[in-house]
Amino acid sequence: MSTSVMHPDFSVLSMTELRNAPGEVLDRVATKGEAFIIERNGDRKACLVPLSLFFPDISPARLAAEFTELERHNELVRTTFTDQREIALRFKHSISTKPNLEVTIILPNGYPHQCPRVYAGDLGKRVPHRWSDGSLCIFGVMTTWNPGKHTVYSTLRLARRWLDRFDVWQKSGRWPKSEVVDERR
Repeated sequence: MSTSVMHPDFSVLSMTELRNAPGEVLDRVATKGEAFIIERNGDRKACLVPLSLFFPDISPARLAAEFTELERHNELVRTTFTDQREIALRFKHSISTKPNLEVTIILPNGYPHQCPRVYAGDLGKRVPHRWSDGSLCIFGVMTTWNPGKHTVYSTLRLARRWLDRFDVWQKSGRWPKSEVVDERR
């Protein structure tokens, strides 16, 4: 998935104009995507740009619901942003062959209508059931991404199930067969 980067055209706005109609100026930035360089006494001092320039295109209400669900399940998460302005949610996980793994769930722009990508620490080169970019193959034939059903928490649970199978594979050389499991448990 490629995302377009917004390159705003900046208009100059004097401090007087900003003081006279701050709400109107902020509305123009927030709703119309306008960007301004603020001038005071002829010197350029600051700029106003839409938040979408820096943050991903994901519904704030969906994000709030996702974080509430994670909190309800006592999941500790560390949040960062990728260079592509995607949200990266990082979780700790341990298996016997890799006790200090970090699971990273990337929420792409357009989430939840775009499927998240899931990565897990350094697993090695020839690990089965991964996509070409190294992400875990947790959404595929048996389970497909459904934005109305799946959440970050259900994705994390699928990633942990994948890691448990990886652990068995590390020890035995055989990937365990997948069984159909109720993901809501």
